[in-house]
Amino acid sequence: QAKYLAQIILVGAQVVGRAFMRALRQEFAASQAAADARGRSERPQSAAASRITGISLQEAQQILNVSNLNPEEIQKNYDHLFKVNDKSVGGSFYLQSKVVRAKERLDEELRIQAKDEKEKGWKAET
Repeated sequence: QAKYLAQIILVGAQVVGRAFMRALRQEFAASQAAADARGRSERPQSAAASRITGISLQEAQQILNVSNLNPEEIQKNYDHLFKVNDKSVGGSFYLQSKVVRAKERLDEELRIQAKDEKEKGWKAET
């Protein structure tokens, strides 16, 4: 009887183990597909900048309330939001830091765009 009980437990553990591994593989494949989709939506340099700064381009635009990458508008909104969130006037240091990170992310995107345009100019000349 103990032999049969051991066999039942062993077979049950194998079935559960296989089901767990199958679910794990499916979850991994789904997360890879989602990561690939995110990666396709941004250029490689832009995706790298999002990872480094910890903030996406879209989130940075929402924080600074800008719809396009206009340096003057970005700076104007940054100055205003930085000032109103200053701790000395009752603002939030957390929100102020988010504003700073958003500005850094948008500045990086502007730098990437300028570099891309410069490279396109070189290629057009040759």
